[in-house]
Amino acid sequence: MTDLSGEALSAPRSPHPWMYLDGEIVAAVEALVPITTQAFNYGTAVFEGIRAYVADHGELNVFRLDDHLKRLENSARLLQLEDLPPRPAMREIILDLLQRNQTATDSYVRPLAYKKALLPGFGFGVKLTGVSTGLAINTLAMGAYMPADGIRCAVSSWRRIPDSSLPARAKITGSYANSALAMESAYRQGCDDALMLNVHGNLAEATTSNVFIVKDGQLVTPPLSAHILEGITRDTVITLARDELGLKVIERDIPFSELFSADECFLSGTGVEVVPVTEIDHHKLQEGGVGEISTAIRRIYLETVKGMNAKYAHWLTSVSK
Repeated sequence: MTDLSGEALSAPRSPHPWMYLDGEIVAAVEALVPITTQAFNYGTAVFEGIRAYVADHGELNVFRLDDHLKRLENSARLLQLEDLPPRPAMREIILDLLQRNQTATDSYVRPLAYKKALLPGFGFGVKLTGVSTGLAINTLAMGAYMPADGIRCAVSSWRRIPDSSLPARAKITGSYANSALAMESAYRQGCDDALMLNVHGNLAEATTSNVFIVKDGQLVTPPLSAHILEGITRDTVITLARDELGLKVIERDIPFSELFSADECFLSGTGVEVVPVTEIDHHKLQEGGVGEISTAIRRIYLETVKGMNAKYAHWLTSVSK
């Protein structure tokens, strides 16, 4: 496979040797937690997925690091994950870790704050109060792993968990069982990912990414009220589409049936970056392949994260600083 520029798609994961665990830098192979860890038993952890990209001149930059850390803080607050390092300290831990691992390729950063163990005087049970907090941060080599020529998606029969049941704006580990069920069903249908509807029957998001469709030259994406994650890549795409391509972006509900009348569709997320969707439930959206707007959005996004657009330099944090 190759990416939009014709470069070979790299293997998705290659772990780095060092990671951060509860205040210490340890060898990744020795980073262990007890099986009694509350987050392991109950899914009470929150995380972020952050990418770092190598620019043309060789400098490694983390993309929208502060925005990711702010969202991590908000997610942690919902699960009463306390005593985490403040944002500036967390920022320095991540940059130091990437330096320590001598990172020289596009990479992925995974900070994970988790409920650890009962504090003295608190009884056993599923709870948030009276449980200590742990923090793990690991990094790994990760290039582009989604094809520029598009993927096939199935509309899942599993509905997106409503915000009233589990906060959609928080990246809570336990909620990803919902995504895993949808993804597995899509795989068994011969597709690459799943589009999930919300409890109202409207489009929510894919298993790990937000969704955009193109209709009559305009971008349309579900609103935050559709029980979706407030995606940082989603926000990036909206900004670039409006400011760089002059496109109108509309946030509104997208009924199930409208998916099949879309001119184009693509997913956006830190991991998948921007990937076109060419088929939905085996219905081809573009007989000629990937649409022009999806191609343009993908191109300008990759240029931005790789530091080729000085206008968005404020989104990049240099690892060497």
